[in-house]
Order: sequence, then structure tokens, then C-alpha cells
Amino acid sequence: MPEFIAHQPYLPSRAPLEAALDFESIMKQRRTIRDYSPEPVEPALIESLVRSAASAPSGANKQPWRFVCIRNKALQRKIRLAAEEEEKRFYKERASEQWLKDLEPLGTDDQKPFLEEAPWLVVVFRLSKTDDGGQVYYANESVGLACGLFLTAAHHAGLATLTHTPSPMSFLSQILKRPEHEKPYLLIPVGWPAEGTQVPRFATSRKPLNQVMVMEVTD
Repeated sequence: MPEFIAHQPYLPSRAPLEAALDFESIMKQRRTIRDYSPEPVEPALIESLVRSAASAPSGANKQPWRFVCIRNKALQRKIRLAAEEEEKRFYKERASEQWLKDLEPLGTDDQKPFLEEAPWLVVVFRLSKTDDGGQVYYANESVGLACGLFLTAAHHAGLATLTHTPSPMSFLSQILKRPEHEKPYLLIPVGWPAEGTQVPRFATSRKPLNQVMVMEVTD
């Protein structure tokens, strides 16, 4: 028989709706940032973000993620150069005309200086099996949930992040010398936003609630 323990629910210090609306207002300020301050971020803060991320639910509680946290300018330089090689191929060969058109309002290109400028790079790997060779379940969904919590925790701490997905990302496995069962999933620069940072107006828009939610209610 499985063993169970008593659940200890989180109890907000204010009414539930008030707490939810307060959190909503905080998250509405989250933006993807490409300009970072050189101000350092202490390792203890990064550790806290990863602990928050690792609290995510996962298939059969296998926790199929690895967060490789990098504060090493030489290593960041290698990652930037390799990422830009893949991005050059993307913009010149791989991306469709429509994809490039959709990217125009963001003003992005194959140059990725933020990979060196951010105080930290966090590379998230998806485990295709456990470290001892066991099976994992719903790995993509599980790692996606963990990444969402990481971004949320970083924003809650006042930090800025970017979700970067150069494709393919196998160069990350090679540079970081990760084992075969770890597959690159997401590359996240982390740091304080640079003074005067601007973001594309296009990226601040969100679909209205009636386009993203369907509510079926029976009184």
C-alpha cells in the first residue's frame, strides 16, 4: 500500500480573489528582456529559483529535468558563438518567409549578445531516462511546467529572463559535456534588466480573456 501524509495547504494572508488579483498584476509586468545589467546575481538567488522550479509536478514524480547554471564568461562566449552559428542558418535557410515576417515586430536577428552579457545562463535539459536508467513519463510536459515556475520565480524576485531556443541545440550538450540521456530543452539568460531597457510594443500585447478561456458553468 502506498504511504500518504497529511496535506498542508498554502493559506494566503489575504482573501483568495485579492491574492489572485495581486499575483496577476505582478505577472502582467513580466517581459522577455534582451538587455542585461552587469550587476551580479548571487548564487543563492539562482539556487532558490531552481528549487522553486523543481517543485513542479511531473509524470510519476520522476522529475526529468536538469538545470545547468553558468556564471563563466569563457563558457558563455562559447555558447554564444555556437548559438549564433545556428541562428545564422535559421534566418538564412531554415525559417519560412512567414516565420521571418512574424518575427519582424520583435526586431530579432542572428546576433545574441545577451548570452554573454547576462550574469547567468541557465540551460534546462530534459532527461530521457532517470540517472539510474529508469523510465520517465510525460517528460516534455513536466520540464515545461518546471521552466514556467522558474520564469515566474525569477520575475517575482525582480530578475529578467529570456527563453532562447536556438535549433538544433545539441551544441549545448557538447559544450557542457552532458550525458546522452540529457537533451537540451531551453536556454535562459538571467539577470537584472539594464537601465533604460526597452521591449517591443508588439510583445506586450495579450489576447483578451474571451479568446483564451472557455468557461462552462452550471449553477
